[in-house]
Amino acid sequence: MVLPFLQYCGKKVKSLLLKITGTDHVLGHKLWAKDFPQFSEVIHTKYLIVGGGISGLSACRFFNQNNEKDYLLLEMENHIGGNSSNGQNKFSKFPLGAHYLPLPNKENKEIIEFLTECGICQGTEENGEPILDEYQMTFPQQERLFYKNSWQNDIVPQKGITAEVQKEFNRFFKLMDEMRQKKDALGNYWFAIPVHDSSKEDEAIKLEKILFKDWLKEHDYKSEELLWLLDYSCRDDYGLGIDYVSAWGGIHYFAGRKNNWSKKYKDQVFTWAEGNARLTKHFGKYTGDKKLSGHLVFDVKINDKVEVLSFDNTGKKTKKIIAEKVLLATPQFVNERILNNKKAASFQYVPWLLTTITLKNEFGGDEELAWDNVIYGSSGLGYIDDQHQNLNQIIGEKVITYYKSFSTSNCRKARKKLYSMKEVELKTLVLDDLKKAHPLIEDFILEMQFHKIGHAMIAPIPDQIFGEKTKAAKESIEGKIFFAHSDLSGISIFEEAFYQGLRTARQMM
Repeated sequence: MVLPFLQYCGKKVKSLLLKITGTDHVLGHKLWAKDFPQFSEVIHTKYLIVGGGISGLSACRFFNQNNEKDYLLLEMENHIGGNSSNGQNKFSKFPLGAHYLPLPNKENKEIIEFLTECGICQGTEENGEPILDEYQMTFPQQERLFYKNSWQNDIVPQKGITAEVQKEFNRFFKLMDEMRQKKDALGNYWFAIPVHDSSKEDEAIKLEKILFKDWLKEHDYKSEELLWLLDYSCRDDYGLGIDYVSAWGGIHYFAGRKNNWSKKYKDQVFTWAEGNARLTKHFGKYTGDKKLSGHLVFDVKINDKVEVLSFDNTGKKTKKIIAEKVLLATPQFVNERILNNKKAASFQYVPWLLTTITLKNEFGGDEELAWDNVIYGSSGLGYIDDQHQNLNQIIGEKVITYYKSFSTSNCRKARKKLYSMKEVELKTLVLDDLKKAHPLIEDFILEMQFHKIGHAMIAPIPDQIFGEKTKAAKESIEGKIFFAHSDLSGISIFEEAFYQGLRTARQMM
């Protein structure tokens, strides 16, 4: 949804275009009122998938590849992909959510098959090394950190740290190497992807009962630089920092990915100007004429079959879809409204703000931007260079996207605040952060687009992944209504959503 934009005249003699986009929370909030017309059309399908994020798309792919063509996908937005979506201006595509995919573990054979299907993996050498399309991997310089008033390579603080701090970094990373390989008596990794393949031994699970910050204190990790890096890392992947995520979640960030598929490229990630919308595009061939966009599901009932009521926001009418089985690839806060289940688990969802900024070509001078540019001590997560993967010489303007999650104990309050913020407030919030590294950035800005995501991601707070509320939320209803979403993993990453959809579709068949 694009809200009206305004022209803001700053103190300097120039015009700065500001506009706001976001998920269609206005349509979504109609779930609370449920003031919809009676249905005027009936559709029959064998399998109905509700939600066109990665989980729903992965389910469509599984059905299609297993000779099941009688399925239908409903999506509330006017596009598929969920948080793997993108925007575009005349200078560049840019992500409106997730923007990269780390190399999978060698155990993630289904994801490797998908990457092969996409042309990202192009085969295997005799020694087992995958042949990967280097044009879809981060080009140098991959990342840099603004630390002590200058830029340094890598985001681990290095320049000017004490020997004691360096020892603490070394001790932490050595322990993470051990955790990465740690297995239980059954041969299961303590920390696996997908997370539900991880060890269920008590010693491992107890790490999900405590906060990461308490675990760090218990293990005598206390340097400002290390704690900053760990907090940044958790906010980057989970939305919440070390004060709120579980020790299990915090360790999983470092230990879940095994770096064991490729020796040559193990520190690389796949990325594109449009972010993970590139992966969404590959799923598109499995939806085609089997999807209905702009459709809000607001009621589900089981009779002989499953009867679903959906509001067509374009046609302004209600449709009834009758299916043998339904997959709700929607987050828990939506499910509890659809199913009228007031006792459903209340999960915590972190709000995010993305800001895509178009800058004059002179921004940065002769200094080359990295793909990922992080500011030490920042309340945000830095910015990415959206044109970094562009093979052509960039003559036009520069386009960057700044990320900020709201790491707080009260996500609901933060979400309400985010939705209430106007263009000028958002501009001040973002620029106050970026000016720490770029004090003159405002002189180069032509346009700022703010993208609000109120329920951007679930975070692995204590008991979120293996707790009873998540177990209950995963259980199917009478073998006819099934659930798949990354919030049921407790970690909102592509791999988890992919496996949620694939495995639940397999269970349905």
